[in-house]
Amino acid sequence: MVVGQRERIPLIRPFPFRYWALGLTSLALFLGLVGLGFWQLQRAEEKQALLEAWHNARQGPPVPLEEAGASEAGRFQPVRAEGRYDSRHHYLLDNQIREGRPGFEILTPLRLVGEDRVILVNRGWLPRGKSRGDLPEIPTPEEEVALTGQLVDPPQGGLQLGPPDPGKGRWPKVVQYIETDRVAQQLGSPVAQRVIRLTPESAHGFRRKWQDPVPFGPERHTGYAVQWFALAGTLLILSLVAVLRGRSRRHDRKAGD
Repeated sequence: MVVGQRERIPLIRPFPFRYWALGLTSLALFLGLVGLGFWQLQRAEEKQALLEAWHNARQGPPVPLEEAGASEAGRFQPVRAEGRYDSRHHYLLDNQIREGRPGFEILTPLRLVGEDRVILVNRGWLPRGKSRGDLPEIPTPEEEVALTGQLVDPPQGGLQLGPPDPGKGRWPKVVQYIETDRVAQQLGSPVAQRVIRLTPESAHGFRRKWQDPVPFGPERHTGYAVQWFALAGTLLILSLVAVLRGRSRRHDRKAGD
């Protein structure tokens, strides 16, 4: 090299391994955060479609139960049914809180007129007694009844870590969720895959202030998506800044040698 001639510094230098590791880790996190954002947007669309189906179905008149069917189109369909309540068997859906009071939603089998089939009717909420073993009285008519309600999926509760009930022979049964195949075994009759949620106008029900089919609307999912996208953008900016600062420091050290 000629004396006095400065060493030329290449514009592009290979990055050390730690920068490759940082870049790959940041890329993986970035893609994960973006994926979570799009997943939340998808959840928002699903909930919006569910709410629209629920509101649209409520506008129509009740149809005979046999016309509603078990397809997705029959979900939330207002129906009317005739039969006799099975007053010896009730399912008490546990952990139902109303205005700070613990209680149960009462589901009673309705043996349909002219059919062997049974459908569960959610008759509403009753408060629990002073202890968990203090179950409410469930007045139930013995005669044939005609009722109207809305077809909904069986209540599923939270985490399903075991069977919905202990499986013992005593009635009524306190359950954490409804599993229609298990109900069919316990009753010895075919059971419809959906439940009738009794309208407030129908007799022989309890407190019926039904909630929307989702605990919160699609707006919350959209908000979550914005947060995930914002985190992804922040991560991308911080990663670029870290790489550029590292490259600048390497350039300065090389120039000073």
